[in-house]
Amino acid sequence: MNYSISKKLGDVDFNLALEKTKEALKSEGFGVLFELNVKNILKEKIGKDFDEYVILGACNPNLAYQALSSNKDVGLFLPCNVVIFKDAGSVFVKIISPKASISQFIEADDVLSVANQAEEKLQRVISAISL
Repeated sequence: MNYSISKKLGDVDFNLALEKTKEALKSEGFGVLFELNVKNILKEKIGKDFDEYVILGACNPNLAYQALSSNKDVGLFLPCNVVIFKDAGSVFVKIISPKASISQFIEADDVLSVANQAEEKLQRVISAISL
């Protein structure tokens, strides 16, 4: 099973790709709880240069509530990590697959149902990102 939902955007503006990703997440009910600029963090903390790389912590509150109400261990898999990075001149967007990550550890049908719903929404997020 693939652990991510991903899209190669090609040689596009990184910041525009980041903004389009946030917009697509919002359109499917996901809020961005945090944004980590890995490039800046690595430069500040250890003085190393790194490619453009941002991690977003995305959460759909309704789905999170449903899953957590069923099994509080689901919190170990929240929020959904979304990475936007530049590699060899191309920008990529990758989102952790809720179905793949949760199904490895939790077998409850109600939790898996929510993971499937989240997966469908995140598939639409990836499909909606275009530049």
